[in-house]
Amino acid sequence: MRHLIPALLAAAAMAATPAAAREKLAPEDQLAKLLEGRVAGEPQDCISLSTARSSQIIDKTAIVYKVGSTYWVNRPKGGAESLDDDDILVTKTTGSQLCSIDPVELRDRTSHMYAGFVSLGKFVPYKRVKGE
Repeated sequence: MRHLIPALLAAAAMAATPAAAREKLAPEDQLAKLLEGRVAGEPQDCISLSTARSSQIIDKTAIVYKVGSTYWVNRPKGGAESLDDDDILVTKTTGSQLCSIDPVELRDRTSHMYAGFVSLGKFVPYKRVKGE
């Protein structure tokens, strides 16, 4: 019994380790994995915010907006180094669209303190490749 307890503790530690020690993909690799099986379309200046279901930040790289089955990728013209997947996006628009001229502020998810600012670029749509 004395040898069983250390073995159980070691097994529990090993079971908990994979999730904590999982290697995080590089930002460009994360984006590539997200866009796998999709093809880029013509870049646009604006997207409709009323139909956007979600947004995802790819660290120091891009913001991905999901509109229907299309992923709209925005690689900011400035401030991309401030992008952190744990931040909250705060957008100030004048209409129902998010455009490349609209400011996007980043706020820390925990403290809600200012964490940075990005200048949006064009929005590139990525749609699934249809079966042949």
